[in-house]
Amino acid sequence: MWSKTLLSLASLAHSAYGAPVWNATSDFSSKCTALASSLSIPHGNVSSSALVTAGSTLQFPNSDPSCTRPSQSVSVDLCRVALTVTTSDRSSISMEAWLPANWKGRFLSTGNGGLGGCIQYEDIEYGASLGFATVGTNNGHDGMTGESFLNNADVVEDFAYRALHTGVVVGKKISASFYGAEHSKSYYLGCSTGGRQGMKEAQTFPGDFDGIVAGAPAMAFNNLTSWSSHFLPLTGLPGSATFIPLDMWPIIAQDVLDQCDANDGLVDGIMESPDLCDYNPEGLSCGVSGNSTNSTNSTNCLTTTQLQTLKSIYSPLLDASGDLVYPRLQPGAELLGAPQTYFTGQPFGASDWFKYAIFNDPNWDPMSLTPADYVLSSTMNRFNIETFEGDLSAFQQKGGKLLHYHGLADQVISSENSPRYYQHVSDTMGLAPAELDEFYRYFTVSGMAHCSGGPGAANIGNSARSSASLDPQENVLMRIVEWVEQGNAPETITGTAFVNGTAESGVAFKRNHCKWPARNKYQGSGDPNSADSWKCS
Repeated sequence: MWSKTLLSLASLAHSAYGAPVWNATSDFSSKCTALASSLSIPHGNVSSSALVTAGSTLQFPNSDPSCTRPSQSVSVDLCRVALTVTTSDRSSISMEAWLPANWKGRFLSTGNGGLGGCIQYEDIEYGASLGFATVGTNNGHDGMTGESFLNNADVVEDFAYRALHTGVVVGKKISASFYGAEHSKSYYLGCSTGGRQGMKEAQTFPGDFDGIVAGAPAMAFNNLTSWSSHFLPLTGLPGSATFIPLDMWPIIAQDVLDQCDANDGLVDGIMESPDLCDYNPEGLSCGVSGNSTNSTNSTNCLTTTQLQTLKSIYSPLLDASGDLVYPRLQPGAELLGAPQTYFTGQPFGASDWFKYAIFNDPNWDPMSLTPADYVLSSTMNRFNIETFEGDLSAFQQKGGKLLHYHGLADQVISSENSPRYYQHVSDTMGLAPAELDEFYRYFTVSGMAHCSGGPGAANIGNSARSSASLDPQENVLMRIVEWVEQGNAPETITGTAFVNGTAESGVAFKRNHCKWPARNKYQGSGDPNSADSWKCS
């Protein structure tokens, strides 16, 4: 299905962007083949440059299996460049640049996810299909674990910021060498770790991009990893008194909706403001009439100990001094994978940060995490990976535009951290929302899970998989281009939900997602599936 999506997007790209600024000629193939030998990249080794024709499927037999990217369909003719760049005497990055024949003069960098370790080929293809010279790196190591961080600060530094920035610098050089012209504008698109990378660029390398789209950013990274890792000692192992059985979570999910779904004016299974949900789980107590339990674990109720676990999950994480480490998990992600991500009694992948980057101990037990460890990680803040600088004045002054979004049903990174950062920028720079609007806008996407999916109108063009249209109002990548190049800033972002989650089944509903601090409310009449029946206020 996705190859069809890519081809349809590519066919729309011409009308969306106009004619290419660089016209491919009959020698496109030979020029591409010769590029590898003609490039001079400091500390770089260009292994190949090859023509890839539209309709091809690339295979990646040597890709780390944990990256789960064995192949990629390609929808446009392009020149694929693969290389490595040494970043120290014990670290390097692998990267690729995809240079489309229908180049529109724009440059795009993609990001990464989790602790990876993986070139996100699907995002590189998305950019290239739309006429961007597009690059991506492996973030300085291969695979989704943190094992490469062990006793190697240089690999940690690559992960924190250097891999992406190096890929941008090198990628721009490759693009200019191939096309014989500098790019007109430079853009970034990423989510999760990729969202953090985009924020890091705005904070630390403000000259790299004219426009940044940063989704569900893993900002406050040290504290985020403390939060995501603390759920294991909080819930305990299956069978322990503190553990909440997985089959209890659908009951919890319904209880959350019963209490909070109507806050936005409509009971539809989607919460527009989960941060306003003051969830009280006491009604699920096994002591409440109508609830039942057995001798081992609850069936449709929670013991007093399990209730305390649940209350802790929906409470901010504090250190031993009572200071905030990280906001709570927002209510509403119970059926979108939050229990399977955090509450199974298994270590979450990000605990590798503690194991290999903080303690340098492959035998460290994630169950042993303590509040003192939160402070240690935050204090170490290796290579300023926290990514929570509030002064974006350099990015503002160079004319940069930042489009930040977060799904309000995110099961991996609490959506309550994003407005906290927005407020931090506002406070640090002394700018009210109307003033921040000049260069920084944050949008809440109701019913969106982590970066994509969920019951809401979550298709906003942040990836090929999540694109319903190339209309800038419905596509965040197109919107950042329009904001940068035409000054048309977004007031809302229109998302699309498909019937049964598939584009082939047709549109179920659309919704205009609000620019913070506005909140979306159903107006009490009209078709709730129509975006016009909702208002941001």
